[in-house]
Amino acid sequence: MLQINLRDKYLTFALMELKVFKFGGASVNSAAGFRNVCRILKKYRNTPVLAVVSAMGKTTNALEVLLKHYMANDPVLLIDSYRAIYETHFTVLRELFPNESHQVYGEADSLFDQLRGYIRKGHLYDKSKKTYDFEYDQIVSFGELFSSCILGNYLNLKGIPCSLFDARELVMTDQTYREARVNWEKTGERVNSAILPWIANSGNGCVALTQGFIGSDNSRNTTTLGREGSDYTAAILAYVLKTSELTIWKDVPGVLNADPKWFRNPKKLAIISYREAIELAYYGASVIHPKTIRPLENAGIRLYVKSFEKPGAAGTLITNIDHWDIPFPIYIRKENQVLISISPRDFSFIVEENLSQIFTVLAKYRAKANVMQNSAISFSVCLDRNEHVLSELIEELSLDYEIRCNYNVELFTVRHYTPSAIYRLTKGRTVLLEQKTRQTVHLVVK
Repeated sequence: MLQINLRDKYLTFALMELKVFKFGGASVNSAAGFRNVCRILKKYRNTPVLAVVSAMGKTTNALEVLLKHYMANDPVLLIDSYRAIYETHFTVLRELFPNESHQVYGEADSLFDQLRGYIRKGHLYDKSKKTYDFEYDQIVSFGELFSSCILGNYLNLKGIPCSLFDARELVMTDQTYREARVNWEKTGERVNSAILPWIANSGNGCVALTQGFIGSDNSRNTTTLGREGSDYTAAILAYVLKTSELTIWKDVPGVLNADPKWFRNPKKLAIISYREAIELAYYGASVIHPKTIRPLENAGIRLYVKSFEKPGAAGTLITNIDHWDIPFPIYIRKENQVLISISPRDFSFIVEENLSQIFTVLAKYRAKANVMQNSAISFSVCLDRNEHVLSELIEELSLDYEIRCNYNVELFTVRHYTPSAIYRLTKGRTVLLEQKTRQTVHLVVK
């Protein structure tokens, strides 16, 4: 009984000290990126670390292109896409592992063989029997499997003992492919039975590595948690392990008041509340996945957003604070949007029955309404321009309604807006829709 109590005491201490890190695609987009992740982890040799890694760089995008050719039964472009992804990863492998007899080459080849086998098998059956979302999860999930294979082997090569845990054995979900919902009870059981023994037996200086974005359903089919879902994976693991903090390593110094790719000299937020972070993520701030914050808030887990280029810098802390003052506007930009205006053909009013029908169609195609507005005889909604479902969605709505579309518009959301902030975004642009609350303004512009 004494041994059990001592072990429980150690595990409680270890979990308090356990660092949960998430490394995004930008942090492992090259051989230099993998080396930098290794350097960061070496700074935490005195505490156990659970690391979550995304797919390399733009691999998810490349796998989506491969999926497009797979669904279209285009073998020439399919092979070209496959080879490009293969060469991207093996270029990095050859730079990190000069000895080509290293086991990583065999492991990476095995993963690519699995992908190649899956897409070859796809030609033997009618893919209409499988949904696009199902096929998406089976194919695009390979990005995280590739990157974790490389990182795990590289850490061991550089003297950081690393154990690779397959996220499909940890994160259990339902069968809502591409937006899988987590089974928290089963996930907690899986994670604790796998990770706790590792902490107890490995001691400090070791890294438990797993993939972000992916999980599995009861039939052992791979599922994904939604685009950019690796942040969410890290939050899930931190929550079920009851850790005190989570760090997301990004290519920015923290949470900024605008994306530096389009906004000159953005300002960093030193600390923000969970609630503010939820608002920013919901409206499309790319630095945090929308689902990430809620489990952290529920468990009181601090979230740090830090720069992998300057790991010693303070970054941004997201935590539970009741009162905060943000002295400048926060800008969020969503490109490639479509503004759809929906009107009854008989010029009758838009009433609850119409809204119910419209939202049923939006839900059917899983189209997220980024902003919406209704008047007496029309309803307008701004959506991501997802070509895979947009034409079908519009076609179905057109059966009962008059539809007008504005393509290639932008949606700006400004939190804590000022008149000058609105003027800055609307100058020289046509405003198609404007919506204000006390703290937030939405602007659909062309």
